[in-house]
Amino acid sequence: MKEENQSSIKDFLIVGFLDLPQLQVPLWAAFSVIYLSILVGNLVIMATIHSKSQLHTPMYFFLTNLSFTDICYTSVIFPQMLAHYFMGNTHVSFTACLMQVYFFMFFVFVEYILLSVMAFDRYVAVCNPLRYLVIMNKSVCFRLAVGTWAVSSLVPLPHTVLLSHFSFCKSHTINHFFCDLSALMKISCSNTHTIETLTYIIAAVVAFFCFNLIIISYVKIASSIFKIKSKGGKHKAFSTCASHLTVVVIFFGSLLGTYVRPTSTYSMRDTKISSLSYIALTPLCNPIIYSLKNTEFKNALRKKKNTL
Repeated sequence: MKEENQSSIKDFLIVGFLDLPQLQVPLWAAFSVIYLSILVGNLVIMATIHSKSQLHTPMYFFLTNLSFTDICYTSVIFPQMLAHYFMGNTHVSFTACLMQVYFFMFFVFVEYILLSVMAFDRYVAVCNPLRYLVIMNKSVCFRLAVGTWAVSSLVPLPHTVLLSHFSFCKSHTINHFFCDLSALMKISCSNTHTIETLTYIIAAVVAFFCFNLIIISYVKIASSIFKIKSKGGKHKAFSTCASHLTVVVIFFGSLLGTYVRPTSTYSMRDTKISSLSYIALTPLCNPIIYSLKNTEFKNALRKKKNTL
């Protein structure tokens, strides 16, 4: 009877960082500042790009999508986490947990694929500058964006369906700061082999296409940059791609390092810390490394401030 009651759990307890009671107030303050900075930084990017016609180019179109994605997937995590800290209520329903798993995976895969599309965009800009606006026309950019969001919306469905049939007779305490898939598998008494295999297959398929696209794009970009004779031309071409490459390394490295390994090797404290690197660090840095270091964007932002 006890096992049957436990397997029919309808809500969970989110541990978060409650195992560090002395840091509760500093963590709440830090996470509040981080989330507010992510919202403000990315909203400023979107508003500036929308209001300045000189920024209505493929590169900034995809940057707008990236900023919107950053806002979305951090908003899946931070408001609930901050509410838990503030109100002290760490309960979350099973349905809400499933929804968080789905939308988090959805937006992560949007960013995953979008960064690959942006690598292709940089390849065309550097290697075919005279035909850039012809190849990356509005129709192509729109189809790439729609395709990215459509494919990403389908990827989490099998995981969500499988997870909805899991039994949780081991515990109803999630040792994470959100409903993370790995944390849920850790406390399930169901056989997780199918969902683990599915995760590896999807990760391998998506990574194969995305990594190949990024690697091929940057090999061709590097080859083109080396052929440029002027130092100024080389610097301009390299600076166009350096920010994107930095985000790719941070995001992909932390994501793969966190999830692409057997669940038996997980240390949940390490996982929680590494999760912050792609949940908070990447969207926090994007406004800086993509736009605030870009002369064209800074000039547009300065003009926008002068008109206010």
